[in-house]
Amino acid sequence: MIKLLIGVVIASFLLIDPRNNTTNVNEVAEVSSINGSKYSIEGEVYKAGTYTLDESATMAELIAAAGGLTNNADELAFFEDAILKSGETYYIASKYDATDICNNKEITKVNINEDTADTLISINGITSSIASSIVSYRTEKGAFNTLEDLLGVYGIGNATYRKIRNYVILHS
Repeated sequence: MIKLLIGVVIASFLLIDPRNNTTNVNEVAEVSSINGSKYSIEGEVYKAGTYTLDESATMAELIAAAGGLTNNADELAFFEDAILKSGETYYIASKYDATDICNNKEITKVNINEDTADTLISINGITSSIASSIVSYRTEKGAFNTLEDLLGVYGIGNATYRKIRNYVILHS
């Protein structure tokens, strides 16, 4: 009888596939098809990865393809109607600090589309020259539509972008 019970338990473990857990946050996925353009998304979505969507895809469509936002996603750090660029990777910022176990203290952020240069420098990684460049960029080219637009600002490279992307928002 015990051998039968052990056999049933082992068989049930073999049938359960832990990789089929659909609630796994930050699971990486790649969806491909012949038609469309590829867009990648990372950060506070359920299935970070690369997705093939129409050429004029919006942030909302990419987020939907990635299984939606997590509870920690900062909805002020993206515009749902932003038109995406093919081949780019988009980031959904966190609302709460990942090191905060209770997730009850929101990250202090600045608005790159509205705040002054003096306010922008309050974020670690944004120097006075970068803050001036951000203000100049939005004056010349208009509002930032995605966080990735920061990469077009003089003085912001990949390292600086990665350092500040959780500390900026696009709208209030």
